[in-house]
Amino acid sequence: MHIRNAPLRCIAAAFGIIGVSTAAASASSPASGAPEPTPLPRDLEIELALSSLPPHLRSEATVYVLDPRTGFEQVREGTNGFHALVARTGDDAFRGSWPLTEYRDDLLYPVAFDSAGAEAILPVFFDAARMQAQGTPAPQLKETIRERYASNQYKAPERAGISYMLSPVFRSYTSPDQHDQVATVNFPHVMHYVPNVGAPDIGGAQPGSPYPFLIHPGPHAYSVQAVGDPERQAINDEYAALIAKLCELRTQWCLPGHDAGAAQHRH
Repeated sequence: MHIRNAPLRCIAAAFGIIGVSTAAASASSPASGAPEPTPLPRDLEIELALSSLPPHLRSEATVYVLDPRTGFEQVREGTNGFHALVARTGDDAFRGSWPLTEYRDDLLYPVAFDSAGAEAILPVFFDAARMQAQGTPAPQLKETIRERYASNQYKAPERAGISYMLSPVFRSYTSPDQHDQVATVNFPHVMHYVPNVGAPDIGGAQPGSPYPFLIHPGPHAYSVQAVGDPERQAINDEYAALIAKLCELRTQWCLPGHDAGAAQHRH
């Protein structure tokens, strides 16, 4: 199954990454009246969360799923120190000075953290999901999270470590340091924690480059490295059915070169 490469402007989306009646429908939160994230079938959500990890880490990882009305809940306790979930409002939403005026119901952000990242970074995802479920207005949520970063309530990882985003598909902000545009992309990659390292320290490559580049400069900086084309194609082949299912659920989750009609035809 061939997946067309995402354009560079879309690949930047990584860097900041059924219990529903119709694929495009979304409920409104009683607390806020804002659209809730589109639910995923639980098995599909778990599979998508685990796809963020390399194969040898999946079976023993801790997994969370989202209840749009309460936040994330743990559905499996792991033993290897890795934690996987599919965020709907990721940490990239809090970067940049652009206003987060409303919540989107179409974002998918499969990500996994090692134990150091789970301690330092995962709380940002949990807090965002819980506050969104409680009806916190989107502008207030962004302000609160940014204040917690600035006050060091969200501390840098205590050691070097790794976050995986190896999933074949995700939908998030394309250039979160500049604006709120989103796209769906195929860009499996890994991210290493490099607190307070600057772009020149790792060579200063641009986002989307095949070489390591820096995002989120400061205490929570990451060095990002894309997987090679053979590895990416192997991921796409392994998860061809998952890619098709997501495309069937929402057209916004179709990768470039795919559409819901084509996915339905294959099935």
